[in-house]
Amino acid sequence: MHQIHTSADIFLKQRFDYIVVGGGTAGLAVAARLAERQDLQIGVLEAGRSTEQDENVTVPAFYGRAISGENDWCFQTAPQAGLAGRRLPWPRGKALGGTSSLNFMTWVRASRADYDAWEALGNTGWGWDSLLPYFKKSETFHPPSENLAVKFDVRHNPDSFGTSGPIQISYNEEYSASHSLWHRTLNNLGIQTNVSHTSGSNVGVWTNINSVDPSTAARSYATSYLYSSCQASNLHILTDAQVKRLTLHKQDSRCIAQGVVFRHEGKEFEVPAAREVILSAGAVQSPQVLELSGIGNPDVLERAGIQTLVNSPTVGENLQEHIMLATIFEVDPTLPNPDDLLGDDTYAAQARREYEATRRGPLTILPCSICYVPLKNIIAPPVLAKLRATAEAHSAFNTSKTAIAADRFSSDINLGHIEYIFDLGNWSTSFKGEDGKKYGTMLQILQYPFSLGSVHIRPADQGDQDANVSERLDIDPGYYHGEHGNIDIQVMREATNFLQKLIATEPLADIIRCPAAPSAEEWKDAESLHSWIVNNTVTDWHPVGTCAMGGRAGVDGGVVNERLQVYGVENLRVVDASIMPLQISAHLQATVYAIAEKAADMILDDLARAQSVEIG
Repeated sequence: MHQIHTSADIFLKQRFDYIVVGGGTAGLAVAARLAERQDLQIGVLEAGRSTEQDENVTVPAFYGRAISGENDWCFQTAPQAGLAGRRLPWPRGKALGGTSSLNFMTWVRASRADYDAWEALGNTGWGWDSLLPYFKKSETFHPPSENLAVKFDVRHNPDSFGTSGPIQISYNEEYSASHSLWHRTLNNLGIQTNVSHTSGSNVGVWTNINSVDPSTAARSYATSYLYSSCQASNLHILTDAQVKRLTLHKQDSRCIAQGVVFRHEGKEFEVPAAREVILSAGAVQSPQVLELSGIGNPDVLERAGIQTLVNSPTVGENLQEHIMLATIFEVDPTLPNPDDLLGDDTYAAQARREYEATRRGPLTILPCSICYVPLKNIIAPPVLAKLRATAEAHSAFNTSKTAIAADRFSSDINLGHIEYIFDLGNWSTSFKGEDGKKYGTMLQILQYPFSLGSVHIRPADQGDQDANVSERLDIDPGYYHGEHGNIDIQVMREATNFLQKLIATEPLADIIRCPAAPSAEEWKDAESLHSWIVNNTVTDWHPVGTCAMGGRAGVDGGVVNERLQVYGVENLRVVDASIMPLQISAHLQATVYAIAEKAADMILDDLARAQSVEIG
């Protein structure tokens, strides 16, 4: 059985072949797979603690409640000029399981073209066909019951799923009262139901699958790897361990990763790795650890007072993030509403009793009304042509990425450029409803942003490097910034036209009473609506790209090669969402698990080759 330690002294008694920095979504997956080799000793350093007894993590309907608490790093962005100077909260999981313990349990794969775009950049083996086995390897799909299939449209391609992986995925047995209206509403707008949404195209409307174990009606997240794929004593996890830097050895022109320096209970320790260090700290903190270790852009490192050991100019660059609006509408007050769990003590108590007794009821309900809509269904061809021309002229991507990103504005491209999600309840962090009224939320999420940002450690004169980690990072997504960022706000503005049609289309329109945020007046006035968008755009918590695969561009275009090895450093890899060179049209967790599964296979393949050389 794996061992979770709270003592650094006991942890350090082990002699590790591999050290994994970060016990999150990718980190636990790759560590557990490596530990299947009984002759290897695997160590994991995680800054957070176990959350397996925390109902705000495990109970499906409590999604979002763990955000901003002790299991969240509580990052904030730099002031965003494109958002009227606002700073946005950036939740990231600080717990065993990482952000998979905070997310909304949505299980989505991107379209084939998204992954094939990675391979087209020169990252061999990262296209759809190569990744599909790893998607399947991570999951166990539980088919819907016959009763559910009669009541709701849960059509799917069973051959596209895995059947023996650690993460349990399933259709809900119960849904919000609005879900029965969702498919018909989109169908009436010409958006067809996608009956095979995990098979290479997520375009269309469908009922979402969630990372929930139907046998327990509880979240299935990265900690599931510790119990299903690995029952070994060679996997050791130290919690409350904050990594400070990597230990690197310079030998002439070579730089070799030898271990990790971390802080635990106020003391600093060093743990060596005989084979490799695997950095799985996520798109925010993987570049941070590299820079604190002297790997990065010399200008950034010099300002921070850190000696450059490896010149890697794109560390922390290429940050891409989904951009989201939460529009709020007053809805039929007679419908059961998730907000009732917070405002009606009797209802909440009854829901808890039902959940504890039967694992059914309101506490199992998740937002499952999803659709991905191509721009050709939203924007007129002449406007698309202008957007493409602007993208080609002003994109901040390199030439190869610009060609892929701009081509997505072609009128014949069938990709899910905008995601819409509807659910009952007020999801807004700023709009406060009136007593006695009930609300619903329509999310509008841009999937392929041109806004390009960065994550860097701050200059030495802007904060103590021993201060709280969330206070010494400069997170700048660059929302709507510059000519390239302006493309995003144009697309978001155009997409609100489709959103208004959606709300006004039956049968969903039958439960909508009136707009709440933006108000009816703001919807009618173009200038007011533009201002509302600027002042209400938020993160969708899907940052990628800050330690990207470089492909043909090499170190000038990324931080790692196609085997996720850091350019210029031996025995060091990055395995998490930061390696994605381009953003995808999907919620990230399924893809991050696939990345980790593939990485584990590559690491073991490279180990086998190295051992054959050693023996030879």
